[in-house]
Amino acid sequence: MTRPRERRSAVARQGWVLGAALAVALGGACYSRPLEPSDSPPVSRPPRPRAEPTPDPLPTEIGPPRPVAGEGPLVRIALRVADGTEALGATGTWRLLDARGGVLVRAAAHEAWMLERDGARLRAVGRDGTATPWLGGPLSLAVDDPRTFVRVAGKPYRGALDLVPTDSGILAVNVLAMEDYLRGVVPLEIGARAERERAAVEAQAVAARSYTVTRVLLARAGNGRSGHFDLVASVADQVYGGRDAELPVADEAVRTTANLVLLHEGRVVTAPFSSTCGGETAAAEEVWRSDGEPHLQRVSDRIPGSDRYYCDIAPRFAWTRVLSGTELDAAVQRYLAAYQSVPSGGPGRVRDLAVDGRTPSGRVANLEIRTDKGTFRVRGNDARSVLRAPGGELLNSAYFSVTTESSAGRLTRAVIRGNGYGHGVGMCQWGAIGRARAGQDVRTILRTYYRGTTVGPIPAGLLTP
Repeated sequence: MTRPRERRSAVARQGWVLGAALAVALGGACYSRPLEPSDSPPVSRPPRPRAEPTPDPLPTEIGPPRPVAGEGPLVRIALRVADGTEALGATGTWRLLDARGGVLVRAAAHEAWMLERDGARLRAVGRDGTATPWLGGPLSLAVDDPRTFVRVAGKPYRGALDLVPTDSGILAVNVLAMEDYLRGVVPLEIGARAERERAAVEAQAVAARSYTVTRVLLARAGNGRSGHFDLVASVADQVYGGRDAELPVADEAVRTTANLVLLHEGRVVTAPFSSTCGGETAAAEEVWRSDGEPHLQRVSDRIPGSDRYYCDIAPRFAWTRVLSGTELDAAVQRYLAAYQSVPSGGPGRVRDLAVDGRTPSGRVANLEIRTDKGTFRVRGNDARSVLRAPGGELLNSAYFSVTTESSAGRLTRAVIRGNGYGHGVGMCQWGAIGRARAGQDVRTILRTYYRGTTVGPIPAGLLTP
């Protein structure tokens, strides 16, 4: 899931160069050709010279800012880290800029350039061997036309790119308007939805925008993951796919809810969400090590007057995972140490699994993993990371029960049956879809899952520098 950043005039102070990238002049003056009178006398004076257009030179001066990255607050999204080199390109003309806004490369869409790293330095190299000087990063790639897109690993993205040298490679950070960012988030988080499910998509847009704002504010306060970006483009924050992810229904939902966030007592609040609650959402303190949030409380997803749930249409409303003794041993050996102290030789072979208490929403409070070297206790949500499938997939949720089978004193199989998919805090996305199908509007859906909140505009001045 998911923080926005506003365009700044003093970009250099922020350690990233997007503002300067957007401010580079297109280069060259605009010359006019003088009109020659048709009744000029025979040449009695030297003809007036015509001012010919100059070749398209690299601009050397900074001009007024241009909104190439989009309007409104900007957000920085970490896309990927390339090992040693990164291909540079866009769908139209583009420029590579240094940290002061100076132009290093100006290229057309078809031109091939590679960015290379040498420690904390970067340089660009063209196909013909032309190379820029080695410079400390970050560098920025900006397009000349807001209708064109920068490219990362062949995929198009709106806005511009910051390219940052790191210990492990070159970090590509997409810098773009928050509303454009949400266009690449909402469809991947809520899925491709039909028009009759629009209220759920609008709820997703508001929740995602609220999460984004809170992450940006954390980053500005120095409490983010990095000084170079606000969010990552994965489930660690919100899944983001750039231009290729955009869909008409989601675009319209972002547009109709523009600037709207969730507020609690006038403060923008984080708005977590998960795929499927399994029948009842969880309070924040049931899942995370926190004192909880007043707006993140348990919510029943039961349809009034029935034995059904709004989210029982979800593909993982109910599920079963079976792990053999060998698979269970391997998972515990690999993942348990991240959540519990284990002996130097490892946790040993699993003999039994037992649920130790349940939270108010019915999720596992703690799981006991009993081995031939002792008993290890992990929190229910952490158990999802320990009881992984052989391919590394997390357990779907902490809303589960477990039975074990043994032979000759050894556990041979664990059968885990559960409901829901994800952490279960905040909005249930499939529940929101079910509620939209039942005719609930966006504000009703949001009030249901985020207790005591209102929907309103981002407070004035909150995202200004």
